[in-house]
Amino acid sequence: MIKVEDWAEIRRLHRAEAMPIKAIARRMGISKNTVKSALAADTPPKYRRPGKGSIADA
Repeated sequence: MIKVEDWAEIRRLHRAEAMPIKAIARRMGISKNTVKSALAADTPPKYRRPGKGSIADA
């Protein structure tokens, strides 16, 4: 999972600097698919952990 700062940097490089996806992936050391999903997402990534419940739950 990428950090919010990385997500913002990917979007800035692609939109403001017109850098191709492959060059962004190479520069940041991440997958092209990760870059594509970061560009497709409207909101920054958020870590979500599923609830475990408690011992008292049925």
